[in-house]
Amino acid sequence: MNQDAWLSAIAWLAASPEPAVRRAAQLDFLGTPWAEGSVTNGRIVSSLLSGQQPDGGFGVHPYRKWTGAHWRLVSLVDLGVTAADAPSLLDAAGTVLGWLHGDQHRSQIRVINGLTRRCASQEGNALYVCSRLGMASDPRVAQLAHDLVLWQWPDGGWNCDVGASGRRSSFHETLPAAKGLYAFCKATGDPAAREAAERAAELLLAHRLFKSSSTGRPIDPRWVKLRYPEFWHYGILPALLLLSRMGLSGDPRALEAAELLRSKMLPDGRWPVEGAWWSPPGAEGQTDVTDWGRTGPNEFVTLSAVRILAAGLSGPAVGTARDAGGTRSHA
Repeated sequence: MNQDAWLSAIAWLAASPEPAVRRAAQLDFLGTPWAEGSVTNGRIVSSLLSGQQPDGGFGVHPYRKWTGAHWRLVSLVDLGVTAADAPSLLDAAGTVLGWLHGDQHRSQIRVINGLTRRCASQEGNALYVCSRLGMASDPRVAQLAHDLVLWQWPDGGWNCDVGASGRRSSFHETLPAAKGLYAFCKATGDPAAREAAERAAELLLAHRLFKSSSTGRPIDPRWVKLRYPEFWHYGILPALLLLSRMGLSGDPRALEAAELLRSKMLPDGRWPVEGAWWSPPGAEGQTDVTDWGRTGPNEFVTLSAVRILAAGLSGPAVGTARDAGGTRSHA
């Protein structure tokens, strides 16, 4: 990778107008402490926090796409916002847990031919959020982890399709579940959660993250598009990010996806966003509460890409960025 482009991308992130992105770049890549105060007053984070009601929710069902508490929390936690930054996140998470453990939700769980048919992305994303917010000791959170382990299919994934044969699970459902279980394991050391997350990772790796095992072609061409936020959708960007956190990004079976990601880097070191699953506020369709950028260089995609590739690099590239950043951070 061109070192100048690499440093340019990190400098761009460290100068982001969004404080949460600046903090991530400074802490992750530059090794400089964060001393700028709150990250909640940036355009993106403040939009995600806006409209919270006294009950902790946002005036709509927690799962309403993409304005419910469930989705806002995933985006906030992905940006590194913590309960210390915004204590009201704990109340929002409480509304999500209330929904997931409610009788109506639980009554929709189906077991067919010995396999639980469940949209595990719901429990998985919630488990990820709560584990990252310091709520892993809550019995309701531990129950999410227990259920996901119990519902895992023989191939290592999860699936909500009541008509599925049982031979293959859904990558869309598998990635958030694995993400949540790994976060829960990191928070608690739970061995069952770790084993389940590793089994899910093995499923992704067995398919080179995006390829059919029978044809060798991409399973879905949308999976190689760089999109943010991904919500419940599968793609190589969130898959590689999870594997990098699990220390598996160096697995030879992940290299093709990593090289594909690297090939999408723009000459100046940034990465583009290639479409979106959301519509901007005020538009028709499934609108988000903020505009993440739908075209061109994108700091959120770039932040994920740099994190992924940094995890697979030896020390000098990241170390050089830290050295360079250290001399600029107080300028």
